[in-house]
Amino acid sequence: MKRTDFKNAKRIVIKFGTNVLTNEEGQISLSRVYSFVEDVYRLKKTGKEIILVTSGAVGLGRGKVSKYCPNKEALKQACAAIGQSKLMSIYEDAFEQYNLLVAQILLIEEDFSQRKQYLSIQETLLNLLELNVIPIINQNDTVSSLNQQDDIQMCFTDNDKLSALVASSLNADMLVILSDIDALYNDNPKENKDAKPIYVVEELTDEIMNYASGVSNAGRGGMKTKLEAAKLVTRSGCTAVVASGMEQSVLKRIFDGENLGTIFLPSKTLLTGKKRWIGYATNILGKIVVDDGARNAVLNKETSLLPIGLIEVINEFNKGDVVSVLDKDCNEFARGIVNYNSQECRKIMGQHSDMTENLIGHKNYDAIITRDNITIL
Repeated sequence: MKRTDFKNAKRIVIKFGTNVLTNEEGQISLSRVYSFVEDVYRLKKTGKEIILVTSGAVGLGRGKVSKYCPNKEALKQACAAIGQSKLMSIYEDAFEQYNLLVAQILLIEEDFSQRKQYLSIQETLLNLLELNVIPIINQNDTVSSLNQQDDIQMCFTDNDKLSALVASSLNADMLVILSDIDALYNDNPKENKDAKPIYVVEELTDEIMNYASGVSNAGRGGMKTKLEAAKLVTRSGCTAVVASGMEQSVLKRIFDGENLGTIFLPSKTLLTGKKRWIGYATNILGKIVVDDGARNAVLNKETSLLPIGLIEVINEFNKGDVVSVLDKDCNEFARGIVNYNSQECRKIMGQHSDMTENLIGHKNYDAIITRDNITIL
């Protein structure tokens, strides 16, 4: 997709970062919010479906209590509770000027990790779009974990990844992430004045991923989380744009084809909806380590993962859970739905499939993970 083709995008997810919604004092920047809303209204007039993912509740809550909120989970959650209603009120008032209806949706990690809940959210969002309503989505910081737990790999810990999960779930045409970062650079521009912006990324290689560094001042994300979000949505056929929300009329200019920010083109190898859910939308409790033979078979031959290639089981999990698949150096290269629980996996580890029934008393599958339930990362 070229920039001149952006005007043809039908379904668009737009993510607003904390830093673009607030001013230097940490207060909400009403002029900027209303400018975004005006641009969204213009996009809606052309028949586009718009879904917003917004940060800002925690920051607004801090401002309301008029004191510094230390980096403690409970106080951040309290600030989110205070700020969320104010944040939504601002959006409602702004969109009401254009006779546009909005709907608040607060999500936590488990909403995506549970397959049925994931599909239910998807249906709700599609129904809202059918009603010509603009969904406004935020991470429910009041009840969710703001920091990744040591023994659980969370499916998202910030709104960059949340916006990507929403875009992937809805098969959106575009994801636009607006923050105080104007583009991807080949080095940290704050530390290297000679760093050059990259305006088009055709493939998110390891080299490109390594360009990311730093975290924004008020938010929890940085360029790393934005690249992770882009990696997810491009594998679903979506185009991603990372641009500065500080630019005047930035949304209008992006969809007019102006050369703003970095665009990430859709991947050449797309994933089905189920494979995207397995690879990116679930919390990961368990891990399994496999030998080189099993790794090569999964990656190069697209085979199932058999017990004989398993060399270690980490943490506890149940049959039907999604687990992380690691190589001998503990590098994650795939995820998949397991056919056996962690205790059963330990018993059949390193054994031929024909020994499974003798070792655990039953045999439902030859493979620990069948190839249809494996997503290559």
